[in-house]
Amino acid sequence: MSQIAINTSQNVNINFSTASVGDRMIAFILDFLIKVVYGILIFYIFFNILDLGSLLYGLDPWSMRAIYLTLLFPAFIYPLVLEILMEGQTPGKKIMKIRVVKIDGYQAGFGDYMIRWIFRIIDTTFMGVGGLIAMIVSRNNQRLGDMAAGTAVISLKNSINISHTILENIKEDYIPTFPQVIALSDNDMRIIKDNYLKAIRVDDRQVISRLSEKIRSILKIEVDATKMTERQFIGVVIKDYNYYTGKDT
Repeated sequence: MSQIAINTSQNVNINFSTASVGDRMIAFILDFLIKVVYGILIFYIFFNILDLGSLLYGLDPWSMRAIYLTLLFPAFIYPLVLEILMEGQTPGKKIMKIRVVKIDGYQAGFGDYMIRWIFRIIDTTFMGVGGLIAMIVSRNNQRLGDMAAGTAVISLKNSINISHTILENIKEDYIPTFPQVIALSDNDMRIIKDNYLKAIRVDDRQVISRLSEKIRSILKIEVDATKMTERQFIGVVIKDYNYYTGKDT
C-alpha cells in the first residue's frame, strides 16, 4: 500500500496510506449494487404498484425516455450527493473504510466532488478500464477525476488509538490555562496533535516552533518563554481543548 504526503495548513507533511485499487473497486461495486437495487425497487413500485405503464401508453419515445431518466436521476447523482453529505464517503467507501481527501490538506468541497463526478463519465467508460489504468499508473492511485480535482482516496483501516485522535488523557482535577482554545475546531485540533506528535518523534524543533507560533497567532496568546517551553505550550493547548470540549477517554 503506497503512502501519500498531504501538506497541512502548518506546512507540515503527514503521511496517509492510499486506498488500494482493490478496495476502491469493491467500494464501486457495492455502490453500483445499491443503485441497481434502487432501480429495481423504483420500477417495481411505479409499474407494478402504481401502474405507471398504463399512464405511459401512447406517449412518444422522447417523453417516455424523459420519464425514465427522471426516475433514475437519483442513481446518477448518487456518488456526488453521498460524498458531499458523508464528507468524502459513500456507503461503499464507508464499508471499505476509505475516504476522499484533498491533497493540499483542506477539506474537499462541493466543487471538488462535482469535478470527480463529472470525470466519472470518462473513468467508467469501457467497463471502467480508463479509470483503472489511471489508478494503476498514477503515483497516488488517482483516477482522472482525482487528478482534475486535486484529491486522493485514503485508507482509514490503520489501527487508531488515543495518540491518533484529538483525545488526551487529563486528570479530574486538571486546571486549564488557555480558554481561547474553544475557538479551535475538532479538525484544527486533530491537525495540531498529528503534527505535534510527528515532530516529537523525530525531534523536529523547527516544526514545533512554527506550530507553536501559528497557534499563538491564531488564538492571540502571549506565552512567557521562561515559564513554559514551546513543547509544553502545545501540550497544554491540546489538554485544554479536551477539557473545554468535554472530550475524554
